[in-house]
Amino acid sequence: MPAVRLTDVALRAGVSLATASRVLNGSLRSPAEAIAVRVRAAAEELGYVANAQAQALARSATGLVGLVVHDISDPYFSSIVRGAQHAARERRSQVLLASTDRHEQSEVDAVKAFATYRTDAIILSGSRGAHSDRALTRELERYTANGGRLVTFGHGGFVGARVVEVANADGAARLVAALVDRGRRRFAVLGGPEELVTTQHRVAGFRRALAAAGLEPVLEVRGGFTSDGGRAAAETCLEMAGPGTDGADQPLCLLAVNDVMALGALAAVRALGLRVPDDVEVAGFDDIPTLRDLDPPLTTFRLPLEEMGRRAAELALAADDPGPVHIEGDVVLRVSAGAQR
Repeated sequence: MPAVRLTDVALRAGVSLATASRVLNGSLRSPAEAIAVRVRAAAEELGYVANAQAQALARSATGLVGLVVHDISDPYFSSIVRGAQHAARERRSQVLLASTDRHEQSEVDAVKAFATYRTDAIILSGSRGAHSDRALTRELERYTANGGRLVTFGHGGFVGARVVEVANADGAARLVAALVDRGRRRFAVLGGPEELVTTQHRVAGFRRALAAAGLEPVLEVRGGFTSDGGRAAAETCLEMAGPGTDGADQPLCLLAVNDVMALGALAAVRALGLRVPDDVEVAGFDDIPTLRDLDPPLTTFRLPLEEMGRRAAELALAADDPGPVHIEGDVVLRVSAGAQR
């Protein structure tokens, strides 16, 4: 007969894997007594025997938080890191950073390393597919089963994860609605990789607002979540749809799913000898710090990036899970689209 696993106990008790681990491995971060009683009863019924190594880890605290980002040179991620570091320092903790260049194996290696360093928590920043890499999922399940906490941004696909929910779909819809209110009617969507959850939500938000206005995007072109990806997608849009200037048609508005892609789109427009916003309009998403010196200023949906990092670190260091944290943002209309010059 196969050995009873902690997963079996969690299923029988109707709790997350992390909660079952905290109860049975003697963590200092134990849940409510009623839940603890239910977990212990399930363990006794199934004949579960706790792992001694997991118990030792669950009772310890190192004051370390592991933070995984896709690309630390991207202002989106560097802002999140800054916020997380501030929150950790206020709590006399430290952030260990891993920048993975979007390589799945590098993410797996980072999680293994953080487990070796016995970090109290791991924060996963950046979009992933709806079904994450099996090796990564397996390592994270092992980590949380041994008492570690996991925080993700808007991706609830990991068992026991604490979640920072970002208003990606609603923010995208609000941005388009604001542009439609100012008379814009021709839009093309510059989407990121189709398998990424963030891309799916933001594109869905764009489409929802367009449909509410009785519109459809002229084109939807996919590209990498990078400046080069935005430039290539914009070139394709302008080649196929045309800017729509000097005639009955108004300028085409390029909706990029993040600001870095929007910067690439601006470069593509200039390379074609076109003007922003007279010939083509461009809008992004995130409001990364580098936009402050951009000419023309970029219309975007502003997310409080440092606050996102701060809230993620607070979740990671909290003894009990307070539930999902919801992050809202604001439409920022600037010269590149929708604003008066």
